[in-house]
Amino acid sequence: MKASHPLRHFARWWARPLLALLLLAAVQPVLAGPAIEHWVTKNGLRVYFVPAPELPMIDIRITFAAGSARDGDRPGIASLTSRMLTQGAGGLSADAIAQAFEDVGAHVGTGALRDMSWLSLRTLSDPDYLEPALDAFTKVLWSPDFPAADFERTRNQVLLGIKAAEASPGKIASKAFYQALYGDHPYGHPVEGTKASVEKLTVADLEAFHRRHFVAANGVLAITGDLDRAEAEKLAERLGAGLPAGKAAPPTPPVPPLAESREIRIPFPSRQAHVYMGQPGIERGNPDYHALYLGNHILGGGGFTSRLVKAVRVERGYAYSVYSYFLPMAAPGPFQVAMQTRGSQVDDAVQVGRETIAAFLADGPSADEIDAAKKNITGGFPLRIASNADIVQYLALIGFYHLPLDYLDTFTRQIEAVDGEQIVAAFRKHVHPGKMVTVIVGGSKETP
Repeated sequence: MKASHPLRHFARWWARPLLALLLLAAVQPVLAGPAIEHWVTKNGLRVYFVPAPELPMIDIRITFAAGSARDGDRPGIASLTSRMLTQGAGGLSADAIAQAFEDVGAHVGTGALRDMSWLSLRTLSDPDYLEPALDAFTKVLWSPDFPAADFERTRNQVLLGIKAAEASPGKIASKAFYQALYGDHPYGHPVEGTKASVEKLTVADLEAFHRRHFVAANGVLAITGDLDRAEAEKLAERLGAGLPAGKAAPPTPPVPPLAESREIRIPFPSRQAHVYMGQPGIERGNPDYHALYLGNHILGGGGFTSRLVKAVRVERGYAYSVYSYFLPMAAPGPFQVAMQTRGSQVDDAVQVGRETIAAFLADGPSADEIDAAKKNITGGFPLRIASNADIVQYLALIGFYHLPLDYLDTFTRQIEAVDGEQIVAAFRKHVHPGKMVTVIVGGSKETP
């Protein structure tokens, strides 16, 4: 057997005992979150660490304030830079990089959102596997080559994706929704950019973006797995050593509130209408987060038990899927309600959605709804932090948004402490039905 799949064999071997542990965790009344350790490397890289010696694996995630909010006048540059990191680095070709990770069963990932770009690594902790994986990972992290041929190929793939999105009513609606909410704010343009902006990007643009943003002072390193504090400190210094110290990116600009309600209808030849309703919501770390999280679980985030599902789907059959959520970001991210419905009933479905939100703000949730939502959220919380992959993503989020180190440890207690008055007060403060954007794509009444 080749040594190219050690993680897969290991995962199968541990599957049954791991499942048993997860099931045991699920029935515990309340589990404390993992104890998070934090420090800063010599060149200014902030580190968040949780030891997890139960499995011989290490998960690493390094996050930079280098999302599309930093694109400036080159929309799409953050996303394209992220895509190019594994397409050639430290003199290795894209194929050689892929093979280096495959040979030791490691997995590397990259990505970009509006606030951040990241690189991740999952590897076995045995030095025979760890060392080659780290060698390849540091090349990708420190010294991407941005080869011209790979750049052209990757950029063409992005352009094809942008073109394909023009045939997706859901993606059209999402793009229009963000543009209507944020306008000229950095959150307003698509993460992947536009056809016109991506066509203008050059290798030199990506190199400059990488030099500016992929620096220690602009990054957060999350580590969990089979190593102790001393080993984690050594690993962090190793990963940070090849990064310039640099400077942190400036704060994301404030999001201006919407002045009035607005409805946007975009024709599209589809029977189903895609509907997005909402407004700018809250920033990450807002003190009302837990009240809004619990309240939204009742309003539209709790599946079949939520009010929106009952009103729009169960009672009237207007939509198969309807939901709501808050997406906190560095600046206020969207509060969004989304649904799909037949074009002939879209106006009725939208009206029911609006009435359901208004009634929730007017009357608030019942005691039974609050009790059921709390049990659902707190009962499912252990599964949200059951794996190293879950933990490392939470560590990255906590570090990136400067959340308290006891965020995971206190989450269920914070939810339990929320009462109905706090939910109503938080929703009335942050949700304004009279100043919402509604985007409707497709499903015109003329469409059969």
